[in-house]
Amino acid sequence: MSLLVLPGPVRRVHDALRHRAALQLRDHVAGADATRRADSIWGKTGERWFGPADPIWRVHLDAAMFVAGIRALLLQSLHPLAMAGVDQHSSYREDPWGRLQLTSNFISTTTFGTVPDAERLLARVRGIHRRVHGEFAGVPYRADDPHLLAWVHAAEVDSFLTCFRAFGGGSLTDAEADEYVAQIGFVSMQLGFEGAPTSVAGLQETLEAFRPELRGTAQARSAAHFIAWKPPLALTARPAYLSLVAGAVGTLPAYAREMLGFRTPPGGAAVLRGMGKAGAAGVRWMLSDPRIQADRRVNQAAQAAGHG
Repeated sequence: MSLLVLPGPVRRVHDALRHRAALQLRDHVAGADATRRADSIWGKTGERWFGPADPIWRVHLDAAMFVAGIRALLLQSLHPLAMAGVDQHSSYREDPWGRLQLTSNFISTTTFGTVPDAERLLARVRGIHRRVHGEFAGVPYRADDPHLLAWVHAAEVDSFLTCFRAFGGGSLTDAEADEYVAQIGFVSMQLGFEGAPTSVAGLQETLEAFRPELRGTAQARSAAHFIAWKPPLALTARPAYLSLVAGAVGTLPAYAREMLGFRTPPGGAAVLRGMGKAGAAGVRWMLSDPRIQADRRVNQAAQAAGHG
């Protein structure tokens, strides 16, 4: 039955359930001050690096990002030094939602926010990176190491693009996909990472070059287990979350699934991707809630940037 012809009482129940789920999702991703954050990102007048016609807007606004974020974390964990930095310096176990909110704010501000706000945030992140350093298995690492930044960036971009193409509500031509890679690479260059790929082919070359360095370390497997099976969620929310995890795992390269200990039978990855598609559709339904739409003032931001 189409939602457009639902009887009034059923429609009210539907809207109430969606609203409750949407607010819970928003609080996890954007925090208790989500409306204030939305005001600071969408409501300001000023120049922006990107506008609604750009592929980066379409990708980063899509519900597929909820699968992509999980996939990115899993894939990034396979570099031992990158994972060591997270394991030794991050509070992802104690405060996973806080970490998610920081990441969400970074992506939103640098994609949709004004240039001054994006530049201030990037300067703050560069300062944090300079303070993160340590040693793993006798090998020193720094968060601002261009080599590690290259891996983190490539794994993230590949995840965002792969999941949009698998689960997104729209599509990208090959030329638009190249443009997306170049646009998100521009942001990374402002963060201090020179030489970011500017095409899908360049992105795949970067990922392949890292293959010999990747390992399913104990830290990586522990993080993957936590992400997949130990989220601090109510039992009622876990099936929906697991569908997002399934989509993330199902779109990982086979070598990554094996390194992280995700065993899938022949054809199993396709089943997982199907679950991910359902999960992304569920998130898209939540994001259609009027309160969330009010926070995401796309037209206002476009006009404020001179793109409307």
